[in-house]
Amino acid sequence: MESKKTRDLIAIASIPLIMTLGNSMFIPVLPSIRSELKISSFQVSLLITIYSAVAILLIPIAGYFSDRFGRKKVIIPSLVLAGIGGLISGLGAWWMDQPYAIIMIGRFLQGIGAAGAFPIVIPLVGDMFKSDDEVSKGLGLIETANTFGKVLSPILGSALALVVWFLPFLAIPVLCAASLVMVVFLVKVPDDKKQQAPLPFSTFFQSLIHIFKKKGRWLYGIFAIGGICMLVIFSTLFYLSDILEDEYNLHGILKGCVLAIPLAALCLSSYLTGKVIGKNKPRMKWMNFGSIVIMTGTLILCGLGGSIFLLMVWISVCGIGIGGALPCLDAMITEGIEKEQRGSITSIYSSMRFIGVAAGPPLASVLMRASTAAMFYTISGACLIAAVLALLTIHPSKNA
Repeated sequence: MESKKTRDLIAIASIPLIMTLGNSMFIPVLPSIRSELKISSFQVSLLITIYSAVAILLIPIAGYFSDRFGRKKVIIPSLVLAGIGGLISGLGAWWMDQPYAIIMIGRFLQGIGAAGAFPIVIPLVGDMFKSDDEVSKGLGLIETANTFGKVLSPILGSALALVVWFLPFLAIPVLCAASLVMVVFLVKVPDDKKQQAPLPFSTFFQSLIHIFKKKGRWLYGIFAIGGICMLVIFSTLFYLSDILEDEYNLHGILKGCVLAIPLAALCLSSYLTGKVIGKNKPRMKWMNFGSIVIMTGTLILCGLGGSIFLLMVWISVCGIGIGGALPCLDAMITEGIEKEQRGSITSIYSSMRFIGVAAGPPLASVLMRASTAAMFYTISGACLIAAVLALLTIHPSKNA
């Protein structure tokens, strides 16, 4: 990797790390928030869903602006807005007797900020490097930062909540400020002076239609697979957080450490996959397919029941599968789209991933009322669909 761009890449990697912490660190403290606010499991799951739902709608718009005006010009105000959203939620929880509504408003604003920060990272890495191999390695680091945020988030969230239950909200503006400083001073956007003038939206929209007519088959497949991967992560995390506290009486940092085990497996797998795939697109396809097969099988095994030890083993192996799939998807979609439309297409991809994030907790909440097996068999069925899509829609020789 080009040594002069190492600092830029580290600064960029702070964005998915911070944005992931700003959402995932609430997973282990959702039961505590539910108790403090005296709300239902479904209502508390909406704290995750509203953040993701607003991002789903706004990410494509942010992608359009990043293609037209520049990546950094979109990322910086978005980080500021995400920090403001966290501050509103934290102060509302601190000062108000019935803070649920104001917390949701803060999470809404945080989701707007996330829409303009996190998804723009993928095309920015694609812009920074000319070699497909370097792009793959850079995206592997970005996906690793994202998954490391997921590893760290249950531990950090649990530790902060030990002080006071709403402290995770107040940590968000601090984390966003740290990432903001790094981006402002360390990231040098390539060819910024050559940035083209904004196209009329109608012209831009027509260019997107042309891309989907030409490459829609494999793009739709990747969009769906990315969403399913995130659905698996957030539904299983929500389930684990609930049973560890309600059935096994695990609380605080110990609970966070247990939740971090499958996420650590995901993180390591993601890092190694980014190193291995390089620019070999057939390898990306088959690693992606094999990883999804692993996810499907382990989720079926989870549904069969067993001890908590076996459950953690199967979910950790599932995490390895997710970590193998995501960097392949990132690399295929980044390297298969021209720079001019890269921000918009990868932003739509990010929206699809956020659909999985948004749907995971409430889906798990509803299915858990039926049975644990119903939840795991449902999401394993989604993974089976993803495997079929990976097999039938992604053809590396035709994707270009």
